[in-house]
Amino acid sequence: MSAQAPLSIPVNVDDPVNAAILAVSEDQLQSFQKDPWGAISAQSGVEVELVRERIIAMLRAGTIRRVRQTLMATNLAQGALVAWQVSPERLNAAFEYMYQQDPFSGHVVLRTTDTASRGSRYRLWTTLKVPQGYSIMKHAEFLRERVGAEHFRVMPAQRLFVLGVGHIRRRNMPIGSRADVPAEARDTVIVELSRHEWQVLTALKREFAPEELVANLWDGRAAEAGVSLADFCATAEQLATRGVIGRFSTFLEHVKATAGNESVTRYNALFHWAVPPGREIEAGQEVGRHHIMTHAYWREGGPEFHDVNIMGVAHGREKDVVLAHKAAIDEHLREAGIPVSYTNVFWGGRSEIKPSEISPFAYEAFCAKEGLDLAAMR
Repeated sequence: MSAQAPLSIPVNVDDPVNAAILAVSEDQLQSFQKDPWGAISAQSGVEVELVRERIIAMLRAGTIRRVRQTLMATNLAQGALVAWQVSPERLNAAFEYMYQQDPFSGHVVLRTTDTASRGSRYRLWTTLKVPQGYSIMKHAEFLRERVGAEHFRVMPAQRLFVLGVGHIRRRNMPIGSRADVPAEARDTVIVELSRHEWQVLTALKREFAPEELVANLWDGRAAEAGVSLADFCATAEQLATRGVIGRFSTFLEHVKATAGNESVTRYNALFHWAVPPGREIEAGQEVGRHHIMTHAYWREGGPEFHDVNIMGVAHGREKDVVLAHKAAIDEHLREAGIPVSYTNVFWGGRSEIKPSEISPFAYEAFCAKEGLDLAAMR
């Protein structure tokens, strides 16, 4: 295959065939997929080889930023959303370190608010995960010292209500569109894995280069894990039953312009709500039933963020539309009899999105590189 997509193959998201593929491939293929090409074809109505050709072309063009089998990392590693207070002169360098040098920081976003609050001083937001057996607080403290942050707030997820970024299928979504039933409240209990399972999982989760997107997708990954294809697939399916496999997904760039100088979305909003203690699960399920939400969690923001405990993310191409969806959720919470003592919107600016590394093998290598005592990070 050439390094670039052939000019004759459309790679923009508004192409009807690409849009049909992406509406499925972004976030509709749940669990482990032995044949993701066939699954996308069946749901999109696009012939299977054309599905593969278009996804390869969009990946080469940068329209798709990565293709990978995701994991339910909240069940495999300690994880948290972390807000960082960093002085303005150090902010960009801190952003670059989190993005370029720390494999365990995932989403790295600079955020602002329309209305100033105590939390507005926390401009840098990241997701952070550390492998089983290691301390997320110790890793965050290492990062604080490394980037010169003044303060940080670690906010682990107590429950997960929504996780699935599907920009294409959310375009032109009616304001207030929601499911007939509340969202499921998923726990974040850590699942322990054997070394063999980690070997399979490490190969399974690595993102695909364009030349790896062959018809028999998992043959090479089984060889990488040092197991037979049958063993690889059986282990992946068994892990799926244990709740640690997410979905097979093609990830689009959020705000960065891609093929045809188009952006998939322009606004990334982190919503905050403070609801009465004891009603977090009920509130999260009501927020999570709204189709516009790509993420929704119960997290404890603490006094820095007016004791918010429900957080979620929505994306859109127009700011007023995103705010209209937020207003519809606020009204729904009122109708459901759930009081909200405080709410705010943190708008995303510069952002870089990458999967957080969760492999214990990778953490050992990182600590050796950084001169950290591995035992002291437990």
